Amino acid sequence: MPGPENRVVPHFREELEQCKARLLEMGGMAEEEVRLSITGLVERDNALIERVMRGDGPINSLHIEIDSRCFTLLALHQPMAADLRAIVAAVKINTDLERVGDLAVNIAEAARRYLMHPPVKRLIDIPRMATIAQSMLRDALDAFVRRDTDLAQRVLDEDDKLDALKTQIFRELLTYMLQDPTTIEPALDLILVSRHLERIGDHATNVAEDVIFIVSARDVRHHAADAGR
Repeated sequence: MPGPENRVVPHFREELEQCKARLLEMGGMAEEEVRLSITGLVERDNALIERVMRGDGPINSLHIEIDSRCFTLLALHQPMAADLRAIVAAVKINTDLERVGDLAVNIAEAARRYLMHPPVKRLIDIPRMATIAQSMLRDALDAFVRRDTDLAQRVLDEDDKLDALKTQIFRELLTYMLQDPTTIEPALDLILVSRHLERIGDHATNVAEDVIFIVSARDVRHHAADAGR
């Protein structure tokens, strides 16, 4: 007859998998909120923007639930080594995803202000930034579930593209503001949107760094370029 410790392990695994599943669900929700906020901006859809601004309740609820699950696992099972790293990383990833949800709301707020003015320009690079940021987030979460350090490293490598686009957007909008002072307010909101998207990429990068930490016990937060070595 199996001892108590043998009965605990399958339960622990099941609970850990539940945490991962809930993180994936939360990540999907956060990514969708980002997509909707950018769609609302590009299509000048106030109803969509308002929907994002009212829609972060489920993400906040999941944030609390996942933290509770992780802390219960730590308290009841006192895991060691890779399992401990996985739970600690899950807590960190949970916070990153909640902040992505907050950033989607911030984008919606900037978009709502932007729509009070005539368009400054055709929006090309901001949707491109959003696509990259969403892809980074999705890949980082896939890497977490699959324990795939190669995919995590690709997420880290994508971050430079977001930085370059943000700089490009700032320079272009600065030119508009210098030429026409009436564009200053809406252009500043577009610059804010680009910064929020960059921050979403940073949170995806955090998740990717946590994957490398879980799998290989290496902390690459301050030297991500060396992660693949």
